[in-house]
Amino acid sequence: MKLEIQHMTRYSYADSATDSVNEVRLTPRTNSRQSCYSHEVSVEPSTALLTYEDYFGNRVHAFTVNKAHRQLTIRVKSVVSTQETVWPEPALRPQAELELMRTDTFYDRFVEYLLPTVYTAFTPELEAYAQPYGPGDEGIYPWAQELNKRIHEDLTYDPDATHVHTTVKETLELRRGVCQEYAHLMLAVCRYHGVPARYVSGYHFVGDITGNNADFEQASHAWVEVLIPGSGWRGFDPTNQVETGWRYVKLGHGRDYKDIVPVKGIYRGSGSQNLTVKVDVRKVEED
Repeated sequence: MKLEIQHMTRYSYADSATDSVNEVRLTPRTNSRQSCYSHEVSVEPSTALLTYEDYFGNRVHAFTVNKAHRQLTIRVKSVVSTQETVWPEPALRPQAELELMRTDTFYDRFVEYLLPTVYTAFTPELEAYAQPYGPGDEGIYPWAQELNKRIHEDLTYDPDATHVHTTVKETLELRRGVCQEYAHLMLAVCRYHGVPARYVSGYHFVGDITGNNADFEQASHAWVEVLIPGSGWRGFDPTNQVETGWRYVKLGHGRDYKDIVPVKGIYRGSGSQNLTVKVDVRKVEED
């Protein structure tokens, strides 16, 4: 399926801003499940863009606006072809998966996705929640499916309950949140049990059930990729209790939200700022 994504970010400043330094991580990946056909990034006021890949392989556009400005607008337009992923059966028996996860070689290779972070710290609250849900004899993939379902049922979607800095500890107290909280909780439980997991940013096409376009307010999305030992990374979306398919467009991944913030930066100025973000994901008619 071919999808067109338009993502606009606008900062409006009460007073003039200068020396604005920014990073943008809004470039769709090309992998076995999706191909990025086209990608455009434009900035107002106009400025040169520097492009590079960060430690996790995410494409970054960096830029600086030195002159005084009262508004900064970043527009990104992408066209991506996606498809359903046909996953093979797990390559290892459940016991072999557990044995592989206990080796030093495995730990050293995936250590970034096994250690806790500020968002996913192993607090007493997390330990109490995660301890009963450890992998058993069924294998990591069925276990991850069940964890995806359990977190979906345990949390209530509430966009007014949390903020961008909410930790797993706070999420377990509130039992509410948005996709970021659902993803961070699943990451924390996986890592607590020694299963590598990474935070994924992207988009979720949410047209009506027939797959058509619909007019409503849209936003970027977050989910989790869990490593099935011996097989590879599989995407799970605990917010919607599904595995990722053609409706999902991946931008990047990291240890948690902090690694893949879509737009972040600093500027020189004394006034307040107002942020506006608009996202539109639509199907494109095939040729």
